[in-house]
Amino acid sequence: MTVPKNAEFVIIGAGIHGLSTAWHLAKIRGRGDDIVVIDKAEAGAGASGIACGVVRNNYFQSAMRELMAHSVKIWEENAEAFHYHSVGYLQISHEGMRSDVEKIYSEQKNIGYESDFIVGEKESMAYMRGIFDDWHAPGVTSVLHEKHGGYANNMKSVKGLVEKATACGVQICSNTNVSGFERDNSGAVCAVLTADGARIACGQVVVAAGPWVKTFWDYLQLPNTITVKNGDTVRDDIAMWRYWALQEGTLGVSPDFLTDNNGNMPPVVHLDSNEPLIVDGKVVRENWGIYYKPDYYFNGVQGGAAPYEITRTADEVQVDPYGPNSPEFIVGKDFAEMWTAALAFAQKRFVGQGHLFAKEPSGGIGCFTADSFPIFDRFCDNVYFIADSNHGYKMLGVGALVAEELCGKPQQLLQRFRFARYAAGDLHETSNSPFPWS
Repeated sequence: MTVPKNAEFVIIGAGIHGLSTAWHLAKIRGRGDDIVVIDKAEAGAGASGIACGVVRNNYFQSAMRELMAHSVKIWEENAEAFHYHSVGYLQISHEGMRSDVEKIYSEQKNIGYESDFIVGEKESMAYMRGIFDDWHAPGVTSVLHEKHGGYANNMKSVKGLVEKATACGVQICSNTNVSGFERDNSGAVCAVLTADGARIACGQVVVAAGPWVKTFWDYLQLPNTITVKNGDTVRDDIAMWRYWALQEGTLGVSPDFLTDNNGNMPPVVHLDSNEPLIVDGKVVRENWGIYYKPDYYFNGVQGGAAPYEITRTADEVQVDPYGPNSPEFIVGKDFAEMWTAALAFAQKRFVGQGHLFAKEPSGGIGCFTADSFPIFDRFCDNVYFIADSNHGYKMLGVGALVAEELCGKPQQLLQRFRFARYAAGDLHETSNSPFPWS
């Protein structure tokens, strides 16, 4: 599609957030012909297209939990269009996390999000064997079973969003690389510039670029070090952006290899353990977490583990986070060894299956904020940043809320995610999870 010369709304990034925002914005306004979505490649070519697809509410932070309940509802309402499977979600934990998970359960009850909470080592083992008769992970003292949540087919859900947005008249311009912004005397953006010389005059801009968010942050000369207040401590040298390699992969078995005791697709499994994980007689991890699920898109059992921070510079990462060399860099032997050993630690059926690890494009590189939680806020008067801090794919409902804010209606669910929280010290709670986003 030819890039238009003007548009009321220019949305940068044709992933989950950009497309969801465009679709909901067109629905609210009753028109989409003045909304254009730009992507440097194709819809879903970035993080959304290789996301593992897990959808969950399981967050220690109250603001994240309420936001995810809103998103899960939208997934459920559009399950067929977005190829969403509402199988539920299991948070299986050791004693060091029990109180954290109990808090999650209590607050899920308060917001009407259905879940069961099982406490005690014997009780947890019995509950898990009621789902998988080969469950044998020791040291588990609690199980939180969310009855909602599940997973979706990543590219098919993106395609579903494309269909919904374009049906409302939204224009999607692929293979269009934004090279900068033109700003007026007040500092607001009056036009989006592209690498091939096009100029799109605009009223508002939405940056929904996933791991490329820093590129547009830099175009607007926004700060790369910020002031953060944490209790009585104030630091003014905190890096705004950090990059983490997401550790995900696929075990090359039939997805039917992982069914429950009744032969059905099971809930998504998330296991956090402080038991030593032993491979070839040596301890490879002592405090670890994994998640996994059967997946017909990845053609196997797909999942991941905690990411690790990347030491390359931001500029090096920004060149092409999903380029031809990134899979070898991102997912290495250490992850494959650890993850397949952890699967065997959890269930007998995975014992001796580690050699079937089949690396597929999954995970990628995540661009995290200073506190690893999203920023949803307006900058330079008319540029709205959806900086998901790698919480992205599951947060389908953010686009609906952002669309309301673009139409002048502030949304309470987004208030805790403003940029001002750093200097004000209004930070999100942190848990004992081994995952940086928890």
